[in-house]
Amino acid sequence: MVGAVQDRLGFLLQTSSLRENIFIPKYYNPEITSRLHSLAKTHNLICISDLVSKKHLSVDTGDEIGKMAYGTGDIPFVRTSDISNWEIITEPKQGVSEEIYGFYANKQDVQSGDIFFVRDGTYLIGQTCLLTEQDLPCLYQSHILKFRISESSPITNSLLLACLNAPIVKQQIRSKQFTADIIDTLGNRYKEIVLPIPKSTTLKNRIAKEVQSNITDRISFREKIRKIPLWVEGIISDLDSSLPEDWSWRSELAGNHGFVRNVSAIQGNVFIPKYYDPLIAADLHCLAKSHEIVSLGELVKCRAIEWATGIEIGKMAYGTGYIPFIRTSDISNWELKGDPKQNVSDEIYEENKQDVQAEDILVVRDGTYLVGTSCILTQHDTMILYCGGIYKLRVKDKKKLDPYLLLSLLNTPIVRRQMRSKQFTRDIIDTLGKRLFEIMLPIPKNAETRKRIVEETRRVIEKRVQLRNRAKEIAIEVEGI
Repeated sequence: MVGAVQDRLGFLLQTSSLRENIFIPKYYNPEITSRLHSLAKTHNLICISDLVSKKHLSVDTGDEIGKMAYGTGDIPFVRTSDISNWEIITEPKQGVSEEIYGFYANKQDVQSGDIFFVRDGTYLIGQTCLLTEQDLPCLYQSHILKFRISESSPITNSLLLACLNAPIVKQQIRSKQFTADIIDTLGNRYKEIVLPIPKSTTLKNRIAKEVQSNITDRISFREKIRKIPLWVEGIISDLDSSLPEDWSWRSELAGNHGFVRNVSAIQGNVFIPKYYDPLIAADLHCLAKSHEIVSLGELVKCRAIEWATGIEIGKMAYGTGYIPFIRTSDISNWELKGDPKQNVSDEIYEENKQDVQAEDILVVRDGTYLVGTSCILTQHDTMILYCGGIYKLRVKDKKKLDPYLLLSLLNTPIVRRQMRSKQFTRDIIDTLGKRLFEIMLPIPKNAETRKRIVEETRRVIEKRVQLRNRAKEIAIEVEGI
């Protein structure tokens, strides 16, 4: 075997080179070693354990607060699925009360500038975000590590974020994760990760500066995403308005303490109380003064909208290529993740090619807390496949309804509340099924307001996608590629 090619497909390793009784081949991937060796000419290779031992970096873990704490308040409890594209999603799926937050706040000590790093969770492992003032206060779960750079550190937090997303670091993360019980994890192996820090001061400073600028701009636009649905519904007058302190009661989790309904008013043998929430009906009645209330089903019937569902390609297709296979967890903050977790080959793509176009809207149909999550595709997102748990909506008559207006409508509090009231459990997963088309959309009657909403929504989406794509390029530039 002397002179044989040593790569991830096959290699020889001396028994003396085994570490801690680890016999998993990918852990010793020679391509990673070779790549790090080549980077040593232009980069300082620093192990995370060295940063920790020299107190340049502190690392802490979050807490499991228990499901009984979920939904008790509005302070975000950040979980692994709430981190995407270097940021926290606009509406983390679980919130906690001031009391519960106060119990954990001092121990967790979350600050602006901290980095969250997903340690547990299979395909989510390695996801990162840099926290800003807009993300506070919050708590985070035990599957997440909190990295904090000290003042004496040779690298900044923004440079660390870029390095953690460099291709060679992503490769190391995949090679070192393992299965613990029923979940994949990095365990303490995150300390073994080697960071490629550019020796060039010019490159290093440019990357750090651009990362910080990118995050600042994306967070600014993310805050507009938080406001647009409220503007559409008339809760605020424009995007310059502040979020009302009492608007949270209108959220998708809002409910009531009880009501009476005649048996004759039962629809389709549905006996679940939340399906008939009278508060939703009352709010829709009030909105009818300033909005045209139209169901998605009516828009489909008059051919203003058409819909389709995705496909299941099977797990054997995962990881066979570089074309994204979009799953429900790959949608957040009205966009696709920059690094969808499953990709397929050109052959599988061609065999299963779906009709996907810019301005199509993807809506999550199945998946408990993800139900109702949506995004609009841009010209950068059309070479994809998408899974069966997702609806694709396409506006056919833009004179009746602009796709960017439809996206904002789907995210209004009144629509999200309807979605939550109509989802049900089928087998082992929650779904909206075809109840999606029962949803009533509140379309503003004022033409000028509609026009402004479309323009602002389009601008926000396009800018954020540009910044998302630039972030991916920055991570590659860390290695000098």
